[in-house]
Amino acid sequence: MYQIGVVGPKTSVDRILGLAAEFEPIMRFIPLPYHEFQETRRIVQENDDQVDMWLFSGKLPYLIAEDVLHTDENLVHIQHTESSLYRCFLLMAYHQGKFIERVSIDELYESQLEVALGQLDFAAKDLYVKTYDIDTNPDDLLDFHLQLWREGKTDAAITCFEGVYLQLKEAGVPAYWFTPSELEINQALRILAERVRAFYFKDTQIAVEIIEIDEFDKIAEKARNPYRLQYLELRLKEALIRLCETIDGSLMERGNGRYVIFSSRGAIERRLDMLKNTVEQLALETESTVEVGIGFGETVFSAEVNAISAIQYSKEKAESGIVIVQEDGTVIESAGKDEELSYSVRMDDPEFLERLKKANVGIRTYNKIAAFVRKMGWATFSTKELATQLHLDERNVRRIITSLAEVGLAVCVGEKATSSRGRPGKIYRLE
Repeated sequence: MYQIGVVGPKTSVDRILGLAAEFEPIMRFIPLPYHEFQETRRIVQENDDQVDMWLFSGKLPYLIAEDVLHTDENLVHIQHTESSLYRCFLLMAYHQGKFIERVSIDELYESQLEVALGQLDFAAKDLYVKTYDIDTNPDDLLDFHLQLWREGKTDAAITCFEGVYLQLKEAGVPAYWFTPSELEINQALRILAERVRAFYFKDTQIAVEIIEIDEFDKIAEKARNPYRLQYLELRLKEALIRLCETIDGSLMERGNGRYVIFSSRGAIERRLDMLKNTVEQLALETESTVEVGIGFGETVFSAEVNAISAIQYSKEKAESGIVIVQEDGTVIESAGKDEELSYSVRMDDPEFLERLKKANVGIRTYNKIAAFVRKMGWATFSTKELATQLHLDERNVRRIITSLAEVGLAVCVGEKATSSRGRPGKIYRLE
């Protein structure tokens, strides 16, 4: 059962838990309420190792958690939509017997407020808006609403903060709490359930990880005696066993510097940082390059086939890094790094395949280039730029792009003068 940490004001957390009962067969909800939203940072830091996913009552604590964890993969927040805002205006009209035209509102993004109010046929005449962020002091929001009220500029206040709402009520201000409706909470719970199912799918997929130390036979030859080599192998296995312990994996030694780890996709993806650190340690111990190929699959056989492809792709790369081949044929190079690149080795367009065949360019090569150009946001490029960024031979890249141009998959759109003598370089665009 997946552990879900529910974070927000106590009133909001209680409302969420009251509506979450139907989802409890697959999820266990852990209430983690705060008094002030700034406590989110501490709550996440102290409980992240006990929680599989996080559910936040609003966008603000979500942003704080994202800043703490440096990822949003296991974070879900409840969206405050127009319906919650309209509810506040309806309650104001009901309680005061007229449509209130002078209102103060605090909101995370003023643009969202403008869009919501723009959909109405009527609008508040005097609308005072104050935006906030993760560094905002709630007392500043309280002062904002109180000052406008005391100066007679507003007839009511709408706030996203329970503490501000309660203090405004205590001060006699007609205040309304901009809080999500049951419909919005249920929608967030359904999104959370889908995310949990996706995690479950990943956790049940098999992952095979092949780690290979380059030219291990030469390392063995350099060892002065067999004992030094055995000590080295013990240190390598110790590092790999620590990795296996972290990802609930099983280690097999294939000999000559090749190791295979069997685990689950979810465990591998969640601890990719641990894998990178282990690979760096192995490279330092052996003073050699370490290639890593990971394969995902529904069966051990399919996962291992993908891992073998991945380790082969890793060896082909000029720059070392982790390569993953997923069950659908997607290849992820330099996994976990800023330069991570994802592309497919499959294609189901017969006409496109025929043109690639005429150009003598492989599917993987084309998809990798196209994916990289998209990632860089290049409208046009030169073969030198492409070769430099992909760490490929420029002559080979020039041949590939020229061949693609001959079959209409690329087009030369201009030329670029070079700093040295010779012909200007051509500028291309993928079609």
